[in-house]
Amino acid sequence: MLTISHSAVDGTLIDGTSRGDGSGEVLRAHGWRWFRSIAMWGMRGSRDRAPRVRLIDMTADALRAQGFEVEISIDATARPAVEVEADRIDRQAERVAALELKAERRSDRAEQAWKAEHRAVEALPPGGEPIKIGHHSEQRHRRALDTAHRRLGQAVSAQNDARQTQRRAESAAATTEARYSPVTVKNRIDKLHADQRADQRERDGHERTLFVLGDTKQVEQFPPAQGAYRELLEGRIAKREDQISYWEAVRAQQIESGKATNYGPDTISKGDLVQWSGGWYPVVRVNKKSVTIPSIVGGSWTDTMPYHKLSGHKRRDEGAQTAAAGTVSEETCS
Repeated sequence: MLTISHSAVDGTLIDGTSRGDGSGEVLRAHGWRWFRSIAMWGMRGSRDRAPRVRLIDMTADALRAQGFEVEISIDATARPAVEVEADRIDRQAERVAALELKAERRSDRAEQAWKAEHRAVEALPPGGEPIKIGHHSEQRHRRALDTAHRRLGQAVSAQNDARQTQRRAESAAATTEARYSPVTVKNRIDKLHADQRADQRERDGHERTLFVLGDTKQVEQFPPAQGAYRELLEGRIAKREDQISYWEAVRAQQIESGKATNYGPDTISKGDLVQWSGGWYPVVRVNKKSVTIPSIVGGSWTDTMPYHKLSGHKRRDEGAQTAAAGTVSEETCS
């Protein structure tokens, strides 16, 4: 009996398979992946996601067609965002620790490989002596050269493996910090709100204006969602509302600690200076969600910068002092 299960904690997994029973070919053809860490087949990226019911059913049907008995158990209950994020941080920390240990082992292996290469080179005749064709030392000399070449290749390969693993460990170590960077957090909140509005329109029904020609207005009506689709939307909306609350709390804490800025049209005026990516730019226009500044590359056009990407602000009188001190480039003021 094979059991396909799904839960927020574990994701989508299948239990009961064994090596050589023929299930692997079916699962692989349907996009399943073998997870060595838990010795089970599963769907990548399925943890804390809605179950992919259609794919689960297709997989079950394909397995049954091969003579397997398949049972499906789905728990679509979502976990609170605070629990999801804490779990994600813990798993990432474990991954970083494992990669760092792996990088250390591969570094030691590379060091040993280079020592072996040095010993092989030292075993060669001194002074780059050429091979003496027909001499009794010819074969020994050739074997020594082959060994030196092989040891060099092994050492370079081991060193590259160690460097690659070290880069992976460093990248993994920066993942959580990058995920919680102020700009990324604000971008995530904006996207969550946009997705929430889209689902709420689908759930409640809406209309769209196709065109207006004189006194004629053509409108397309979309009725409220019904049945299973409405239940799906309501589940997504509830889950996303929890995510929005979590990330807005994170942003509020970042603003309070000074890690994130909180500029807006009520704090910035035309003529002020704003800082982005280390440079100061005069504000040409103040918008609802952004400011318009001169081209950041010195062009004749203007650029738009969202408020949450600004890292500094000076009022017009302070900006004049900054310009007089020469900290604003001629390009931004021209």
